Amino acid sequence: MLVDGQPYRTIWPHGDSVRIIDQRHLPFRFVIAELRSVSDTATAIREMQVRGAGLIGAAAAWGMWFAARESGGDESSLRRLAETLFATRPTAVNLRWAIDRQLAAIQSAADPVEAAHASAMAIAEEDAQACRQIGEHGLPLIRAIAETKHDGKPVQILTHCNAGWLAFVDYGSATAPIYAAHDSGIPVHVWVDETRPRNQGARLTAWELSRHGVPHTVIPDNAGGHLMQHGLVDLVITGSDRTTRTGDVANKIGTYLKALAAKDNHVPFYVALPSSTFDWTARNGITEIPIEQRSGEEVRWLDGEDAQGEIIAIRLFEEHSPAVNYAFDVTPNRLVTGLITERGQCPATEEGILQLFPECRAGRANSGT
Repeated sequence: MLVDGQPYRTIWPHGDSVRIIDQRHLPFRFVIAELRSVSDTATAIREMQVRGAGLIGAAAAWGMWFAARESGGDESSLRRLAETLFATRPTAVNLRWAIDRQLAAIQSAADPVEAAHASAMAIAEEDAQACRQIGEHGLPLIRAIAETKHDGKPVQILTHCNAGWLAFVDYGSATAPIYAAHDSGIPVHVWVDETRPRNQGARLTAWELSRHGVPHTVIPDNAGGHLMQHGLVDLVITGSDRTTRTGDVANKIGTYLKALAAKDNHVPFYVALPSSTFDWTARNGITEIPIEQRSGEEVRWLDGEDAQGEIIAIRLFEEHSPAVNYAFDVTPNRLVTGLITERGQCPATEEGILQLFPECRAGRANSGT
């Protein structure tokens, strides 16, 4: 994607290191950071320098390249370094998927370091191409709605959190059909949820859309239902951090509430995801998907830019009140109109999903996209 006319991906190799866009500074500063070790990579994932399902997977893949170097061929050391990466964030299944794929590549190679590098490159490229294909398969949904509009009115799309190119290597999942529609000349307008407490919608999705020239408006998280009640939303598209083989979807906290509002107001609710985000071993998302709890400090404090252009942190409520910070919730498949993957659209049901991914009927994870 373009940033001020310059093409970027969210992560890329640079000599013996890996460079990333440090998302903690957006939208106020565009900062490139360098990763040089497993420790650097684990910190970047845990502290959300990189975040989003696909990008977490790609970052973990590059972390395993560092692990192959640091382990010196020792199996127990390699496993220990892999566990360091495993422990960073529990909900996004792409993390384990990428690490397991790298372990298999490293352990079967004559040159483990070279194999890990080649595999990390492949994982990153597959992620970008899967998201591009999600855009192609989601575009007809938006086009069909546009054909019902009169006087060139835009298709009104609501998003939650950031499932854009910043959450993947490129293109994004939920935003890929939006970019494809916009680039095709279809008028679109995006309602962007703030997505508290870290405000990834307001800080990241809005920044992305503005850089790409897509009309959008930032809204408070609780405004989505009101907009749907008044006919101001034609379509909801979100991403996913883990989706079960039966179509239950774990995504950023608040997604479930948007799905309920969409169902009540007969608004189509779609989830866009690459196949690397499926958990083929899980059937019941509510009981089987681990939900990350982050520090309550993220709820208690908010940072932003003041009138003088300085980045400051402010406390939102008095320090003696406790805060809880569930990072994700699970939307049951009955609330999901359909899934958009790199292989096409399908119902959010086990049979619907397996029609697209028949090789996963036995419950084994796919090796790539």
